[in-house]
Amino acid sequence: MRNLIRMALAVFAAASVFAQTPEPAGVAPTTSTPATTAEVQALREQVQSLKEMVQTLQQQMKEQQATAEKTSSNPPALPQNPEVQTADTSASPAPSPSSPALFPTTDTAVVSSAPSVNANGTTTFPTTDESVTTTPATVATSDTGLSLTQPLPIVSGGGNKNYMNISFDGLFALAASSDRHLDRLEVGDHDPQQRGFNARNAEIALDGAVDPYFEGFANIVLKLDNNNQTEIELEEAFLQTTSLPYGLQLKDGQFFDAFGRINATHPHTWEFADSPLVNGRLLGPDGLRGVGAQISWTLPVPWYSQVIFAVQNGRGGTAYSFRNPGDAGVFYGRMTIDREASALHDLVYVPRIENSFNPSDTQTVLFGASGAFGMNETGSDTHTQVYGADFLYKWKSARAEGGFPFVKWQTEAMYRRFEAGRGLDNLFPVDETFRDWGMYSQVLWGFKKGWVVGIRGDYLHMQESAFTNDDMRQSRSRISANLTWYPTEFSKIRLQYNHDFLEENAFLASRDVDSLFLQFEFILGAHGAHKF
Repeated sequence: MRNLIRMALAVFAAASVFAQTPEPAGVAPTTSTPATTAEVQALREQVQSLKEMVQTLQQQMKEQQATAEKTSSNPPALPQNPEVQTADTSASPAPSPSSPALFPTTDTAVVSSAPSVNANGTTTFPTTDESVTTTPATVATSDTGLSLTQPLPIVSGGGNKNYMNISFDGLFALAASSDRHLDRLEVGDHDPQQRGFNARNAEIALDGAVDPYFEGFANIVLKLDNNNQTEIELEEAFLQTTSLPYGLQLKDGQFFDAFGRINATHPHTWEFADSPLVNGRLLGPDGLRGVGAQISWTLPVPWYSQVIFAVQNGRGGTAYSFRNPGDAGVFYGRMTIDREASALHDLVYVPRIENSFNPSDTQTVLFGASGAFGMNETGSDTHTQVYGADFLYKWKSARAEGGFPFVKWQTEAMYRRFEAGRGLDNLFPVDETFRDWGMYSQVLWGFKKGWVVGIRGDYLHMQESAFTNDDMRQSRSRISANLTWYPTEFSKIRLQYNHDFLEENAFLASRDVDSLFLQFEFILGAHGAHKF
């Protein structure tokens, strides 16, 4: 191409010179009229125009060659972080006909009905307010480019059908209290357990797509006890389907049960520094969780409605009110029998139904009801039933900046019927049936971007026993107030005050306790941004 251009240029230049050269002597002049000055000038302009055109073509060829060399020298870039599956598939690219559909699926029959999940596996609700329906520290972003809140995933497998996000969350607290034994006062295993510094939740979280049909989640928690010894627990590790039809989804592994609003969440998403009294005493310090399976169904109705049913082993400390051997083999004063599962009734069954709708563009309301049913370890045929109801209301200004200002009101109530038998070898003097109940209600006000003030009231009623002096059975109430500041989406600082009222019973005196907590948190990796 370059030689062809040079030849054309030479031909036009020669023609120009020939037109201006006089005929040699001795040659008879032609009959044509000699070229005028105007014609010569016009020919020169044509030649100049051709030169400019050739130069332009040469420049374009150089640019194309440079682009081709740059492309061949750079390897293909990894794909950006895949978006969390949503019900909107209009912008999703069609899968290649020669390969299976990539996760998330573009099958509208699946996507339109399957519930979305966050990095912790918690289902989200199709409302317009994502800060209500998603875990605060796990909010999806609609940006296609990589940002600080979108971690670079580890991609593997043909066609990038799977990926894995890795994150670390550190949660620490400085505690002061009028009670010397915070480990007896606080009801949650991740709550501050001693005066001074506490490191009760350092969490490694893994999540990602296994293939086009499954996604996996794992949470490994490290914590320091009051002797600064490290404890490690596999808090959650489960597989979850992504492509079942008719709004169905299956989960299998170790996971938190969908009981109420707080039980299924992790401490770094809590809006107070400690767990509510009713959760710690009726569901247990570690929450209700275990190894099992769960099925959920999103109903085909105009509003969000979901039914969830789980079955688990229901054994150990994470099944506190069920087949729990207790502390050193004693629970509520009885020596536990520590039996193996021999029938279906030895398992724990956890149903839940929840409904959510938006009264307006700025409001979201959710109602939920939960249950948990199984055997306990205080007798050969003793049962436990736990019932729960929860309510959530969220308002966000139509002129909100990053989610602020907002008001959020959340309430949960629980009732437990616990049949306490005579224990191992019928050594305890009597059978008892405990009817315990409690509730909490909290209001949060996000008055300025990054600033949230909250207040929570707790009440717990534990039925008295004439035969046991277990301080776990002491009725009590609490009032809490806090102020939280999010310097960025990667950190949190919280100041909280608690006042506890412990009621008198046959064995324990009444008392009041004041406590103060300064909590701080940082996040690395895929947990994403706190909701602003």
